[in-house]
Amino acid sequence: MKRVFNKKSPIYTFHIHPRDDHGARAASELNDRGINLVANALAQSADHINNFFDMLRLELAFYVGCLNLSDQLTQMGEPVCFPQVVTSNERKHSFKGLYDICLALTVKQKIVGNQVDADNKDLMIITGANQGGKSTTLRSLGLAQLMMQAGMYVPAKSLCTNLCEGLFTHYKRKEDATMKSGKLDEELGRISEIIDRITPNSKVLFNESFAATNEREGSEIARQVVSALLEKRINVAFTHQYEFARGFYDKKMGNAIFMRAERKTGGARTFKLIEGEPLQTSYGEDLYCKIFE
Repeated sequence: MKRVFNKKSPIYTFHIHPRDDHGARAASELNDRGINLVANALAQSADHINNFFDMLRLELAFYVGCLNLSDQLTQMGEPVCFPQVVTSNERKHSFKGLYDICLALTVKQKIVGNQVDADNKDLMIITGANQGGKSTTLRSLGLAQLMMQAGMYVPAKSLCTNLCEGLFTHYKRKEDATMKSGKLDEELGRISEIIDRITPNSKVLFNESFAATNEREGSEIARQVVSALLEKRINVAFTHQYEFARGFYDKKMGNAIFMRAERKTGGARTFKLIEGEPLQTSYGEDLYCKIFE
């Protein structure tokens, strides 16, 4: 009873005889094993803390970048807004004052915004005058979708759109300098890669695609590709190719909208899109006169 109720020592100790070499070696091994466990736990804790602060730095850098971008756009007088977002299986895409944010930052001045109501539409075809803002509008659509899905504001006065499972672009490129393939072959290769990866409720932006061959052949390729994408519930925006655009327009499709780059009398460009049937001419003569007048 005395042993049970006696005051205990706060620590446990043991003593090894100075001449007990085996005991000293065993104690040293036990000490090393304990230190190794503590060192491993400390190293893992330090790694976790470092990884936390690295991730925090990256996330804060994203938000700081968003704030800096917003400040710069505000100084330029460009509007920004938080979009109204719907699910990916819905078809909502309407906006007011949408502009190309990269162009605004490059030229350091206000950019003409566009207004389109493409709700319940799977296909948007943009035709019209050269240098009228078709490619710029297409780029602004992609950038706004990307910014929205990153949780950012968008460069517009208002925007309502659906989420998409994937965002793909098919833009024309320069001629292959190595001469391993022609432009059409290269374009077909890229669209094949897109099709291998794309899923329903995705979005594809085509800019001057399949223009490396004659218009009849290029329009037929584009028609077959776009028709297959539409059947799989994929949203498509396409510029140029009059014969391609006219073919879809004549079908009176309820899920397609046809936009045209506005041109005033005399050849002036407003850089705005208006809804209307495709025109056979792109008014290339205006550019020729402007350059060689």
